[in-house]
Amino acid sequence: MFHFSKFVATMGAAALLATGVSAQDMILRSSDTHPDGYPTVEAVKYMGQLLERYTDGKIGIEVAHSAQLGEEADTIEQTRFGAIDLNRISLGPFNGLVPATRIPSLPYIFRSEAHMRTVMDGPIGDEILAAFEPFDLIGLAFYDGGSRSFYNSKKPITSLDDLKGLKFRVMQSDIFVDMVKALGADAVPMPYGEVYSAIQTGVIDGAENNPPSYDTSGHYEVAGYYTFDQHLIVPEILVMSKMTWDKLSADEQAAVKMAAKNSVAYERGAWDSQVLASRNKVAAAGSEIITEIDKQPFIDAMGPVYEKYVDSPELKDLVARIQATK
Repeated sequence: MFHFSKFVATMGAAALLATGVSAQDMILRSSDTHPDGYPTVEAVKYMGQLLERYTDGKIGIEVAHSAQLGEEADTIEQTRFGAIDLNRISLGPFNGLVPATRIPSLPYIFRSEAHMRTVMDGPIGDEILAAFEPFDLIGLAFYDGGSRSFYNSKKPITSLDDLKGLKFRVMQSDIFVDMVKALGADAVPMPYGEVYSAIQTGVIDGAENNPPSYDTSGHYEVAGYYTFDQHLIVPEILVMSKMTWDKLSADEQAAVKMAAKNSVAYERGAWDSQVLASRNKVAAAGSEIITEIDKQPFIDAMGPVYEKYVDSPELKDLVARIQATK
């Protein structure tokens, strides 16, 4: 939902561009729902350092972390309207807007995180980035959001039967909702910032996310069972408002793209380190991490999800090309 008050409050960077402030004063405002220090936040800061270098100090980036500009679903429209210049978001919330994003968001579409990186770094990734422009967004780069797994406050999950009757928060994405339903659990779409209290008060039993989010959100404090089922390996995307993009010169646009691409390796290094640190931290705090699980029944349950969302020859071809990528 688009919130006008947030739109007004976040017009800063776009207003600078619109009023003709000189390039030396151009500060691009970037949104991220995660806290300061999180790999994606630090990667966009690093991108800003590169961009300053590439433009001789003419363009910089200011990162508004911790959902200061709104939760992910809310900030999409703000970015399309130009109120936010840059935005780091999971592909999930884009599934209803950009059809091509459905495919990398499908459960078990990627065999591993390494497979995901290979796919998104190649021509398939470039094709998906280009699919954003008709929706007033410029796709710049893909970051690693890791693998998402279930965690809950009730019991260890080691089989499909253990999911039945449990209520899990999912991001506001129809694919995520249908995935949880296909597994026999109840899906509750909810903003990320509301999850902790919802688990604490019993509104939901748990959620699903990657280890760094499970850690940095504090969710491990209220949901002590983490099952490493890796049902989703959904890339994160960095997008720019087309309104902002169109105000840049060709050289500045090239610099933005180069800075974004060159921040990817930085983000992945930080990501891999954070995953290890987060797993160690939550285990030391008493969380039970379940790794012995037969994934095949989970994969087999995804037939209806693929049938519903892979609904055109183009999307079926995209699935086939991803699965064929070595």
